[in-house]
Order: sequence, then C-alpha cells, then structure tokens
Amino acid sequence: MNLLYSFYTSERFLKLIGVFVSLTVFFFSNAFASDPFQQTKSLITDQDAVLLASTDGEVIFSINAEKELIPASTLKLLTSLVAIHYLGEEYRFLTDFYIDADSNLIIKGYGDPFLVSEEIRKIAATIKTQIPSINHIVLDDTFFKKPLPIPGAVKGSLQPYDSPNGALCVNFNTVNFKIENKTIISAEPQTPIVDISRQKIKASNLKSGRILLTHNGDEITRYAGQIFQYFLQTEGIDVREDIRIDKVDPLTAKLIYRHVSPYNLTDIITRLLEYSNNFIANQLLLTTGARVFGAPADMDKGIKAAKKYIAEQFDLKDVALVEGSGVSRNNRLTAHIFLKILSKFKPYHSLMKHKDDEYYKTGTLNGVNTRAGYIVSQKGELYPFVVFINTPEKTTAPVMKALKKLIH
Repeated sequence: MNLLYSFYTSERFLKLIGVFVSLTVFFFSNAFASDPFQQTKSLITDQDAVLLASTDGEVIFSINAEKELIPASTLKLLTSLVAIHYLGEEYRFLTDFYIDADSNLIIKGYGDPFLVSEEIRKIAATIKTQIPSINHIVLDDTFFKKPLPIPGAVKGSLQPYDSPNGALCVNFNTVNFKIENKTIISAEPQTPIVDISRQKIKASNLKSGRILLTHNGDEITRYAGQIFQYFLQTEGIDVREDIRIDKVDPLTAKLIYRHVSPYNLTDIITRLLEYSNNFIANQLLLTTGARVFGAPADMDKGIKAAKKYIAEQFDLKDVALVEGSGVSRNNRLTAHIFLKILSKFKPYHSLMKHKDDEYYKTGTLNGVNTRAGYIVSQKGELYPFVVFINTPEKTTAPVMKALKKLIH
C-alpha cells in the first residue's frame, strides 16, 4: 500500500511539474510575443539594421545602427536633400533655343528629366511664332559629359528607371510601342514613332513593350532631335536639312526662346519618390554636381557635391557613395547616418509616399529590402525609422509591424 501510494504521489508530482513547466513556457512565450523589442531583435540578423527615434531625434531602439549596409532606393532621400541644398526648392530646368546666321535651330539641353512629348508640342508652337523655317536642327548636349556610365545600372534593362542619363533627353530615353497588323505604333498616343525608335524596335524582335535608347551612336540625342523635328513640322515649320550634333556659340547665335520646366524641384522630387525613378535621381545629382563644380556634369562631380553636403551638414567623411539612385550595391550607409538624413528631410516629409500611419521610401535590389521614413503617432507626431534588410529572402514588413507597436 505504501509502495502504491508512493508511486501515485510521485506520478502526480511529475504531472504537476509538467503543468508548471508548460505554464512557464506559455507565460514567457506570450510575454515575448507581446514584447515588440524582443520581436524586432528576433527579426534582425548581422546583415540587417533597424533604428527608431523619437520625434526630436533621440534613438529609442536600434540594432546594428553603425553597420554599413546597402540602402538601395532609400538613397534617393539623400540625393533629394543634396539637390534642394545646392539648387533650391524653386529650381526649374531650362532648355535653350538659338538661331544662327545660317538659319539653323540650335537646341541646348541642361538635363531636364521631364522634357516629354507634351512639353515639346508646346515648345514647337512657341518656336513657330519666332521662325517659319529652319535649315538644320543642331543639338547641343555638352552640358553633361559623354558617355555617362552609371555604377550599378542594369545593362539591357527594358525598364524606364534604368534609362541612361544625358543633357538633352526626351521621354526618359524610352519608347513604348506595340505592333498591330504588322505595323509599329506608339503605345503612348502623344509620342510618335520616329526613325531611330523604329530601327530599335525592329532590332529588338519584340512585339510590344518598352525599349531604352543608349549612348551608342548618339541615339539619345538624335532621338531627341527627331522628336523635336516631328513636332516642329507638325506646327508647319519647314525643316529643310538633317539633324546635327554640335556646340552652340552664344556669341554668334541668337537666343530666341528659353523653355522653363513647369515643374520646380519639389514637384520633381515628389515624382521621383513616387515612382522611384533612377533616371530622375541621377539627372538631379549630375545637375547638382555641375552647379557646385562647373560643367560639364559627370558622376564624379555629383558624388563630390553629395559628399561635400554630408561633410558640412553631418560632419561626416568617407561615406561610400557611387551614384544617386541607389541602384549600385557599392553605395553603403549606416542606419545612424540615415537618421541624420531623415532629420534634415523632415520638413519635406509630405513629398514622400503616404499610406495609413507612415511616410516612407522603400528600396529593393536582389537580396536587399529597405525602408525609411516616419511613423505617424495618433497625435500626428513623426517618429523617424530606418530598416535595412540585407539578408536575402527577408522583407521589412514584419520589422515594421513590430516597430509600430512601440509607437502605438
């Protein structure tokens, strides 16, 4: 009987221990699940970084904030700041039109990223009031250096955000087309199919989609010339000769029209951040470099201007930057540096994408997923955050969910 009782009580004791252990595990696992600090920590590896700051910039929470990581397209926030600082919020791109003694129309570009068909149609109507006929159309693209390799740009890409940069570019250096009844037609009614685009489309063997123009054979500049020629002729201006590429001499040619972009810099940045367009970002950085260090613009001058800004505004040196869009994996920033960027960008936060309780900019490369911006509290306060995920097959979504629990 005693033996049986001992066995019974021992078994009961073990069951009680099991229940206690189960309750302990349940308690701590639920405590962990409800703790956003622990949740966030569990989501971050040594190839990632996260930082959350208070409304006045004091760090609330951070992991690996001093680790240099690939920012991807969040870098566009820094490029925007650099452009605002050196060009000014009201800066507008210009395109100049001259006539010389031989009745040649000379077009000089200064990097306007929004020189599109709709604007060129208006320009042609204005030129019509100045001259009834011209001989050559002469294109001056010397404000930017040629060629302009962009570190990290995807060769052979068909995406407009990967289009090459230049001083005189039209329609983002892209052509959107389709083939109907064996005829090439524009997929954008406002834009004609001209000779260069038709040749490129035929060579591509594609049936529809978008092609990118390149610097090969001055395709970019000649395409711009053909688009201008089309709209000038549509307005009834007689263009007698072919298109040439040359440099304007302001001492012998007369400026007859200066086209001012309808978009100021903040308008452009809004569109840049909305579409995350690499072409626009680097047009801005190249133009900024030329403003600070003189023409012709090149990427070295643009990066030099960005680093000058970082040194003066953040007292930082030796930051790893190679271009302005975030397409290169050789761009490296820390979450701590990015907090400084967000502090400066705060007055312009409304230019960013806004959804629910967040103003944000994302970035994506193969194996890289980033997000930076401001979480909006229930009181309308802005809490800066940075999430750099450089671990393949991970996203920022679960980290953002955990961070927002720290605010709300």
